[in-house]
Amino acid sequence: MLYTKSAEYAIQAMIYLAEKNTDDPTMVSEIAEAYEIPRQFLAKIAQTLVKHHLLNAIRGRNGGVKLAKPAKEIYIHQIVYAIDGAPLEHEQCVIGINECSDVAPCPFHHKWKVIREDIREMLMSENLHVLAKRVIEKRNEMSKAMAN
Repeated sequence: MLYTKSAEYAIQAMIYLAEKNTDDPTMVSEIAEAYEIPRQFLAKIAQTLVKHHLLNAIRGRNGGVKLAKPAKEIYIHQIVYAIDGAPLEHEQCVIGINECSDVAPCPFHHKWKVIREDIREMLMSENLHVLAKRVIEKRNEMSKAMAN
């Protein structure tokens, strides 16, 4: 797995808010229901995203959460890092060997290093706006396919 289930849920919640594209706050329970995420778990994830200035929390009767800045300015790595932390200074071996580096590589090191760098680049270059747009397009395609 590239990141934890918590980070996956965080990305899904952020996509949901980007899709809504509104300045009005959205209840965490609404997002949790839409993605079938345990509400309390998502509430804790949302608190972390607020601490990292990716979400704003609004209290009160019409409260909820909303994106802290435009979706075009939020990159997927920011969400993942907020939840899972920044990548380790020394990457762990993909097969769990203690010593794995360019000097003492495991059998997968040279291939995995390239893949890991590609994944990091993808997460750093994809913004939430584009990702949400692709999700909407995919849903539309699936709806058309099911209608036929």
